[in-house]
Amino acid sequence: MSEPLIRVSGLRKSFQTGDGTIEVLRGLDFEIQPGECLAIVGSSGVGKSTLLHILGALDHPTSGSVEFRGEDLFANSSDELARFRSDCLGFIFQFHHLLPEFNALENVMMPGLIANEPPEPLRDRAIALLGEVGLSHRVEHPVGKLSGGERQRVAVARAVVREPALLLADEPTGNLDPKTGDQVLDLLLELNRTHQSGLVVVTHSPEIATRLGRKLILSDGFVESAEPFTDAPISS
Repeated sequence: MSEPLIRVSGLRKSFQTGDGTIEVLRGLDFEIQPGECLAIVGSSGVGKSTLLHILGALDHPTSGSVEFRGEDLFANSSDELARFRSDCLGFIFQFHHLLPEFNALENVMMPGLIANEPPEPLRDRAIALLGEVGLSHRVEHPVGKLSGGERQRVAVARAVVREPALLLADEPTGNLDPKTGDQVLDLLLELNRTHQSGLVVVTHSPEIATRLGRKLILSDGFVESAEPFTDAPISS
């Protein structure tokens, strides 16, 4: 097995409130391999989204470490973490968070434009990705006139456009009907196979977790169980 893409060691996260300290994560240890599909599951309030935000460098742990390709992620400055998020990660959320004043193509291109990529190759790549997600006929469509499923497909294409090493998805199908949600999950798994980006999905759905191929179950701030790494997700 190759060097882990992500290694989490002794990860703890707590929050201060008027009633005292709330410990959300209480010492997590696990690894994510390059190209792996992983589901993070558990009941509401166990810290699934908190963990995802730390993996995405959107929040800092209270203690412990997160290594990316063998380097301590949080030894970096704020500017370096911003570059890490831009260059190495793609984010997909339950709500698509598209920019309503731009069309589908412009939304997909946006991460590359912010990173000052040359616009023509970026445009070509964005158009190709919209084709991969089944939206060739919606390239210049205003996102406000797209269906919910189409908007989430645009959000998926946007997350992949910079060819990140890791995709982080927080309930990406939670705001969709079951049929459309299955289609979006199919798409994520297909992009994982074709682009070899790792995929971590926070979900309440046992069906989605089963299809991801590996589950990390959180309970009371601890890893209750973590199924062993498997080379490929379950596709159906």
